[in-house]
Amino acid sequence: MDAASLYTPPVTFLGIPSGPARKGNRVAVLGVPFDCGIHPFRIGSREGPASVRAQSPLIRRHHPSLADFDVLSALDAVDCGDVAGITPGKIADAHPRIEAAAAAILDAGAIPIGIGGDGSVSLPLMRAAARKYPDMVALHVDSHTDAYPYNPADPYDASNQFTHAAEETLVDAASTWHVGIRGFTGVPGVLRHADKLGFRVVTTEDLVRRGTAQAMAEFRDVVGDRPLYLCWDMDVFDPSVAPGVATPAWGGLSAREGIELMRSLAGLNFVAADFNTVSPNHDVQGMAAALCAHMMMEFMVLVAGRQGLIR
Repeated sequence: MDAASLYTPPVTFLGIPSGPARKGNRVAVLGVPFDCGIHPFRIGSREGPASVRAQSPLIRRHHPSLADFDVLSALDAVDCGDVAGITPGKIADAHPRIEAAAAAILDAGAIPIGIGGDGSVSLPLMRAAARKYPDMVALHVDSHTDAYPYNPADPYDASNQFTHAAEETLVDAASTWHVGIRGFTGVPGVLRHADKLGFRVVTTEDLVRRGTAQAMAEFRDVVGDRPLYLCWDMDVFDPSVAPGVATPAWGGLSAREGIELMRSLAGLNFVAADFNTVSPNHDVQGMAAALCAHMMMEFMVLVAGRQGLIR
């Protein structure tokens, strides 16, 4: 009997091969099981990567009207597993490990697709991408700007990663948009602070009034063919369709609206992405995790289209 047949392989995203990224992989999934652990009662997105992988078999590899072939095989997709050695809450230790893991994927020529984790993981992932793509722009799809002011004595949490991204010039703030912003906040002045940093904020109300296609056409005119980082926080969706997120906010996108938004980004030059804040402790029958897996597949279809794999 073959020794390999004695063991169950590790659970990967939609059953793709596991291992380090290598030449030929066009995309690589990277789990980032980290959260800051500072929310007063809603902690659990550290378990998001495992939950998204577990729910991913609900998704299929072919899409009859978008990409009627095995998208993951065409992209030679690989699941690199989780960033090793990180401990939730230990930000100073975790950030360099996350950055190094993403950098190894980028060095292999693949597009890293991070699964968070809370929103704080986007900062080290952007640091890795910015080293390779210094002219990078970001599209941040979220119900919160995550560009809040911070205390210099305790500078990092899941509400200020884009403040640091602007200050470290990881992204061109003037061309970076925050889309889907809505709801109540714990501190005043967050939109003014984002504006001060140079960001463009498009609220959910703006999207409803102007329409997704029009808003994203304007973004396309701004970004052109520049390297683009996509940060997709699952709480942009309404809690009725994605209940298991770190910070739910009512009045969000439906699943259909979120898919429409993603598809409106076809042809853009994505170089890295992350999908974050799935919190399985608060999910209902894996709804948020399954929707996250679907959105990751929608993103991979975009990558396949950009790389000429869809005819």
